[in-house]
Amino acid sequence: MKFAVIVFPGSNCDVDMYHAIKDELGEEVEYVWHDADGLDEFDGILLPGGFSYGDYLRSGAIARFSSVMKAIQKAAEEGKPILGVCNGFQILLEAGLLPGAMRRNNSLKFICRPVSLRVENNETMFTSVYKQGEIITIPIAHGEGNYYCDEATLHQLIENRQIVFRYHGDNPNGSLDNIAGIINEKGNVLGMMPHPERAVDQLLGSADGLKMFQSIVKYWRETHVVTA
Repeated sequence: MKFAVIVFPGSNCDVDMYHAIKDELGEEVEYVWHDADGLDEFDGILLPGGFSYGDYLRSGAIARFSSVMKAIQKAAEEGKPILGVCNGFQILLEAGLLPGAMRRNNSLKFICRPVSLRVENNETMFTSVYKQGEIITIPIAHGEGNYYCDEATLHQLIENRQIVFRYHGDNPNGSLDNIAGIINEKGNVLGMMPHPERAVDQLLGSADGLKMFQSIVKYWRETHVVTA
């Protein structure tokens, strides 16, 4: 499986994402600059964290107009797995690929620490290696991670099982309904504020994030690899 790590001006978690795929997962991966106009050669698209375009206007508000976003939209329509982490999640929200919006943390402070998450739906291409209800440890690092949507959208997210991760025990940023990660209705676009790419080896304090990338590869092999 071949992954693309999208790099925007101001991205700073692209190297972490690349390391997770190449060195821990053992799959093929390339950096793709934000002005690329095609992603057809890639099987999975990863939007890393950081401060794209300095977070001017709003986090992700400028990046969503980058040339590569048209190719990401096309990949989403084709059903390819797309993962947006932290700033990547914010970009997906601004681009309309996921519902809702991000607000400042309710503390108005940047928060950087490990948090506990509960796996709310393990029947997705991103979470099949996890157990339903599993509690995992993944670090966060954000100042605008307070997820919000209107009541009708929240109802839809719950009914469709689009809430994939919730904060467990402690909501660090004030996110509505403890939401830490959601998918689109089609099930191939996931956005989350915690950083799974920073939890792929016990040396880092947790390897719980590795299961997410393993789930993506498992799904891809089951749907694309033909065995005799």
